[in-house]
Amino acid sequence: MNRFVLDASVALAWVVGRNPDPYAETVRQRIRAGSKPVVPALWQLEIANALALVGRRKVLGADEVEESVDYFRAFATTVAEIDSNCLSVREAFRVSREVGLTAYDAVYFDLAQREGLPLATLDKALREGAARGGVSEF
Repeated sequence: MNRFVLDASVALAWVVGRNPDPYAETVRQRIRAGSKPVVPALWQLEIANALALVGRRKVLGADEVEESVDYFRAFATTVAEIDSNCLSVREAFRVSREVGLTAYDAVYFDLAQREGLPLATLDKALREGAARGGVSEF
């Protein structure tokens, strides 16, 4: 099985926006073909926060937000592997400082590095930080 770390930016691109991102669509096709996304527990909070924001900003209608919440709930329970390892404040700070990432992005980087997995992200800073730290792109 081809496992990889899935950043929230890629998953959110599946439901937010009228023109699908080509990279995000490629990742989704690879999941459908059998690749296994691994996400940190933080991923669920990032998804929930982003959906709340796009709902408030009326990027998606209320029904679309609810459908997206249901979609990601099912995705997290049936498709994704959730890594429950939680970085300490000290570790998150260390990784963040060493790789030049936010502490949130450091969680994805740490998971990919620790598990030896490639990373799927649309976040330019995370992609660059991962490359600097030796994490490959999915």
